[in-house]
Amino acid sequence: MSSTRYPEFTVSGSPREMGNQIGEQAGDLVSRFCEVALESANRMATASPEFAREVSAKSLEFAREYSPDLVDELEGIAEASNVDILDLTLAQVRNQFTNDNDNACTSFSASPSFVSDGHHIVAQTWDADPALDEVTIVLTRKPENAPDYISVGQAGLIGYMGFNAAGIGCCVNTLPAPIRGIGVPHYFSLRRLFEQTSLDDAVHAVESAHRAIPVNIMMTTPQGPANIEATVDEVFLLRDENYLVHTNHCLHDTIVDINKDFPELCDSYSRFPRMTELVEQSAANISKTGIEQMFKDHDGYPGSICRHANPDDPKHGFIETVFAMIVDTQAQEMYVSRGNPCTAPFETYRMI
Repeated sequence: MSSTRYPEFTVSGSPREMGNQIGEQAGDLVSRFCEVALESANRMATASPEFAREVSAKSLEFAREYSPDLVDELEGIAEASNVDILDLTLAQVRNQFTNDNDNACTSFSASPSFVSDGHHIVAQTWDADPALDEVTIVLTRKPENAPDYISVGQAGLIGYMGFNAAGIGCCVNTLPAPIRGIGVPHYFSLRRLFEQTSLDDAVHAVESAHRAIPVNIMMTTPQGPANIEATVDEVFLLRDENYLVHTNHCLHDTIVDINKDFPELCDSYSRFPRMTELVEQSAANISKTGIEQMFKDHDGYPGSICRHANPDDPKHGFIETVFAMIVDTQAQEMYVSRGNPCTAPFETYRMI
């Protein structure tokens, strides 16, 4: 790792124009991400390369029906990056043809009354394959007909974690639950969420997708903290006037029984109470510095909130905290550690 900051890019215009600009500015990283995604799929998936390509093609059509503008942008990225559109789509759907989950994560959101400076906050550790660090970027999009949006994620993804100019910030957790296998990739519904300006519209953006896999979306909104647990068939909303915490198991009463059908993912049941405890200790006085300290926590090491590789776990031992992020939608800033937050500094990224 040559820098504590991720590469930063800004694009604007129509969907196709933004896609072309992403490819022109970050095409080498997009191409490399496609390679890394294929390597990850080959390692984790139980499907053949031919089946993975078939899933990509069918998923692209579901995405086109859901949001033709976003597919237009994706095609622009592929075109300018000189990569096959199905290879780039594979990077969006790599979790749809594996029986495993390749990341964990701990997230929370706090209301202004719970934060020392009275701001809306959402934050997360992103626990995943460290090979993805080299293809991670910070990207600001300035679309013609939607709020400006800044995100941190892999080059070529149609959308990922960040915030928009309307005050909606989101983080994403893996949610073990039944999968459909083929449908709208969750990156597309997440991007549509960032095109909205209210909680109700954001929820509808997720509900209206024929979802391929379940996903958890932790949010800060102008209406306060919110958490979406989306299975492939239904969307469940968790609300609290102070704060919400989520790891990698279902919390909504309607679907909590799903947990017994899925093995615990990456110490989810221990990280959840530990993060809740740390948030409660800072009740009504949460600060950026305080969140950084929470994310450095090693209780339960190596399967802690600040997660480290575990050579004794042959299945998930390679997973570690690739980055941690704190989003302050009122300041229009996010603070990201490139690497484990116990050692890496939190760098500031502003909506350009």
